[in-house]
Amino acid sequence: VPWRNKALSSHLAVLRSEAGHKDSMADKLKDTGAISFLEAAVKISHTSPDIPAEVQMSMKDHIMRRTRIQRQTTEPASSTRHISFKRHLPRQMHVSSMDYGLEVPAVAEQPTSIGRIKPELYKQKTVDTEDPKKEAEKTCGKINFTLKYDYENETLTVRILRAFDLPAKDFCGSSDPYVKIYLLPDRKRKFQTRVHRKTLNPTFDESFHFPVPHEELASRKLHLSVFDFDRFSRHDMIGEVILENLLEDSDLSRETSIWRDIQYATTESVDLGEIMFSLCYLPTAGRLTLTVIKCRNLKAMDITGYSDPYVKVSLLCDGRRLKKKKTTIKKNTLNPTYNEAIIFDIPPENMDQVSLLISVMDYDRVGHNEIIGVCRVGVNAEGLGRDHWNEMLAYPRKPIAHWHPLVEVKKSFKEVGNPASCSLWEMSIICHWNLI
Repeated sequence: VPWRNKALSSHLAVLRSEAGHKDSMADKLKDTGAISFLEAAVKISHTSPDIPAEVQMSMKDHIMRRTRIQRQTTEPASSTRHISFKRHLPRQMHVSSMDYGLEVPAVAEQPTSIGRIKPELYKQKTVDTEDPKKEAEKTCGKINFTLKYDYENETLTVRILRAFDLPAKDFCGSSDPYVKIYLLPDRKRKFQTRVHRKTLNPTFDESFHFPVPHEELASRKLHLSVFDFDRFSRHDMIGEVILENLLEDSDLSRETSIWRDIQYATTESVDLGEIMFSLCYLPTAGRLTLTVIKCRNLKAMDITGYSDPYVKVSLLCDGRRLKKKKTTIKKNTLNPTYNEAIIFDIPPENMDQVSLLISVMDYDRVGHNEIIGVCRVGVNAEGLGRDHWNEMLAYPRKPIAHWHPLVEVKKSFKEVGNPASCSLWEMSIICHWNLI
C-alpha cells in the first residue's frame, strides 16, 4: 500500500503540473491571439488525452490552411496583337502584383494635399494659354451683308452693304477695296462688287443672286474675299469671311442682316472638300476602328474635272508612322462613298500617345498619286480633330461619326514653320508633295 500511495501522489503531482501549465498557457493566449491559441492547444493535446481526436485533427487542418504558402504572382501577359505596337514604344505602365494571400488590415491614410490634383489650377492655366491665341488671330475690320432665299425661284440673294475699319494698303494711308463672292463648293460662279476709291469704310449696297435648291443650302458655304485694287500690280488681299451654316440664324424667308469680322489672309482659301468617318474604340480588346463613310465636294485633280480618290490612314506615335492602311479607289467622282473599316490594335495605356492622319489621295496611273487634302484626329490635334477623339474615348464601344474639312498638308501641322521641330516622316510628306 505505501508504494501505491506514493505512485498516486506522484501522478497527482504530474496532473497538477499539467494543470498549472494549462493555466499559464491560457494567460499567454490572451496576448498572442487566435493562431497562438490553436498552436498551444495542439501542444497540450499531445500530453492531455482528455481532448477528442476530432478536435485535434480540425485544429491541425486549420493551422495548415493559415500557414499555406502564397501563390507566386506574375504580370498578365500582353496580347499578341499589341506586340508589334509595343515594339515601337517604351513601356509606360507597370502592372503591380496582385495580392492573393492573407488579408492585411488596411491602414487608414491620413488626408494630405501633397500629390493631389487641383482642377482649378489647370483650368486657370488653359484660360491663360488660350488668350494669346485669340489675340494672335488678326482681324481686318468688319463687313455687313444680308441673306434672303426666294423659295419660288430657288434663289439665294446676297446683298453686300458695307465694310468698316479696313486696313490701309496704299502709301497714302488708304485702300481701294472691293469684294468677291462665292457660294462654295462652286467656284465657277463668281461675283464681284465695284471698286471704291480711297476709303477704309466703303458702302457697296450691291445684290447678287445664286440659283441653288433649298435642300442644298445646309451643305453650301458663303465665301467673301476683300481685296485692295492696284492698277499696276497684283491686287492685295485684305481678308476673307466664310459663313459655313447659312441657316444658322433664320430660315432666310426674310432678309437677314449679318455682321462678321474679316479674318486676315494673304491668299484665297481653296475648298478641298470634306470627309465623313466614324471612330470606335474597344478598351477591353485594345482595338480602334475607323470607318471611312464618304467624301463630298472634293477638289478636281484631273483635266476631266473629276478625281480618282482613295483614303489613306496613318497611325502616328511621337512623330513616327507606325502603320498605314488605305481604302479602295473610286473612279471619276468628287463625291465617293466607301463604307470601309480600318482597324488598328492599340493598348489602352498608349491611346494618349497616338494620333491618326487621314489623307484623301487622287490615284494616277502614270506618275505619283496626288494628295487632295488631309485631316488629323488625336489628343494633340486641333479643333474638331481633338473633340472627335475625346468624344470617342468618352463613349467606348460606340461609333462616333463627324464631317471633317480637308486642309493642305502644311496647314495640318502647326510646327511646319520650323523644320527642326518636324518629324522625319512629316518632313518627308511635305517634301514629297513639293509644298515647301
